[in-house]
Amino acid sequence: MDIRYLGHSAFQFKVGERCILIDPYVKQNDKYNWHEENITDIFVTHGHADHVGDTIEIAKEKGATVSAVVELADYFSREGLTVNRVNFGGWLNYPWGRAIFVPAYHSNSLPDGSYAGSAAGVIFDIENTRIYHAGDTALTSEMKTLKELYRPTIALLPIGGHYTMDAAHAAIAADWLGVKTVIPMHYNTFPEIKTDLDMFLKFINMNNTNCMILNPEDIKK
Repeated sequence: MDIRYLGHSAFQFKVGERCILIDPYVKQNDKYNWHEENITDIFVTHGHADHVGDTIEIAKEKGATVSAVVELADYFSREGLTVNRVNFGGWLNYPWGRAIFVPAYHSNSLPDGSYAGSAAGVIFDIENTRIYHAGDTALTSEMKTLKELYRPTIALLPIGGHYTMDAAHAAIAADWLGVKTVIPMHYNTFPEIKTDLDMFLKFINMNNTNCMILNPEDIKK
């Protein structure tokens, strides 16, 4: 499996010939060309514009299925997309592995301001690796439960503050989750979430957790 950070909270997982996108707010990254990728699945954690991103355009071009919490999935369905309407509570099976939606502590609305259900994170179980994409969330003791139930090994955590956890809280989240590796996300995209990465590294190193900082412009073929 190949993990690529595409910027903000957007990631691509490549599993064999299949590509999975999460929160594809990707047009700001001119190094990433989705037209060349075999995108079969898109996951959207919540309805804010910086997470819905380019979902509709990509899904229509690729024929990809969009997995999202029911209310958000219904929005995508009205836009003509193939959707997988999900909620919290059980593993979902896919040809490349499985995933489970878990709660995130964050507001949630559609681009037109209407209700979009509950905000979510997603845990992926791919090739014996469990990856937790936290979506937009505050620090919550629920993360201790995620460790107990799912034991993720990699966490994709927001660190920008203002709208989500900040760097100090994200370091605590990594400790509570018990992960081996953290990949920071949701920082430096907007002035409000400008973050000192060196400070985050110091916080993470206190807990002996490996931090992998990925450059969205470093897209390897």
